[in-house]
Amino acid sequence: MSSMPDAQPIRWVKSTYSGGDGGQCIEWAPKHARTTGEFLVRDSKNPNGPHLTLTHEGFTGLVEFAKHHE
Repeated sequence: MSSMPDAQPIRWVKSTYSGGDGGQCIEWAPKHARTTGEFLVRDSKNPNGPHLTLTHEGFTGLVEFAKHHE
């Protein structure tokens, strides 16, 4: 009988591009990205809601968009 190890919970980190007023906050999961290559992004105001799963290129595009549309 084999057993699979328990999956580790995803650790979410608030983006440094999130607004300081609490209205435009996103979080991402950097350790998950390093481990799997999937870049997870979610709305920090709705942590139990849906999240986006992006490729490296998609995540890079999102960061560039955030830089230029503050």
